[in-house]
Amino acid sequence: MKKFKFQLETLLRVTRRKKDDAERDFADASRKVEEAREGLNTLLAEMQKGQQDYDALSKEGIRVTVGRLMTFNSFFAWKREQIEMQQGILLQMKAEKQKKLKALMEVMSYLKSIEQLKERRWQEYQAEALQEEQKMLDEIGLQLTMRRRREGTAS
Repeated sequence: MKKFKFQLETLLRVTRRKKDDAERDFADASRKVEEAREGLNTLLAEMQKGQQDYDALSKEGIRVTVGRLMTFNSFFAWKREQIEMQQGILLQMKAEKQKKLKALMEVMSYLKSIEQLKERRWQEYQAEALQEEQKMLDEIGLQLTMRRRREGTAS
């Protein structure tokens, strides 16, 4: 019997490569989400630090000048703007991550179906090989039986 050969082996290899690429893309997207989250946390911490500095000035009883008040106001407005931008970036990165996850799941599903098909073909091949081997053994057994009968009638 000829050796087992899966007709879709090339497709299987290409699909495995696509799965590897999709996993890499998903990992990159996950890393970008984490970086955006860390950036947002840094901005929030900076905003909190500014608020603590402002509260400390107020509690010390130091007279707050209009210039200083405007500086704090500008700082807080600038930080709020940065935070809003970073939140937008974080949402974009999360959406991109979801897109990459969906693509990965599709490729994995396709790969799984091809691998299941290969497994079924392998099992069919093994069943055919077993049938062929059984056929040969039956043939050998039949020939031996026929030979013994001939030898028995010849004596």
